[in-house]
Amino acid sequence: MKLLANENFPITSKRLLADNGFDIIHIGETNSGISDEAVMNLAQLQERTILTFDRDYGELIFKFGHRPPRGVVYFRLDSYNPAYPAQFFMELLIENKIVFEGIFTVIDTDSIRQRKY
Repeated sequence: MKLLANENFPITSKRLLADNGFDIIHIGETNSGISDEAVMNLAQLQERTILTFDRDYGELIFKFGHRPPRGVVYFRLDSYNPAYPAQFFMELLIENKIVFEGIFTVIDTDSIRQRKY
């Protein structure tokens, strides 16, 4: 699975995912400061799933029609240690409970919600 970590995704989690064999790039390391639309375009071009803490991605998808084919995972967590998003994401993949392609996924403290686009 190819991943694109938005600038606000913890670098510790990015490194943990990379250390576990994921093909992941982090916008803060490669394209710091680019717009959310540019992140979407990069994800589409490189066929990557976006990992973000930015709620604006839901609006880009449902209001403005962006459709990254590999999906967007929006983490909506109030407090967490920097490795937690990666650990939780890997658990979901190991348990094979979730599909991300063509879906906006919201992960918060108590639930996981998904909406196709």
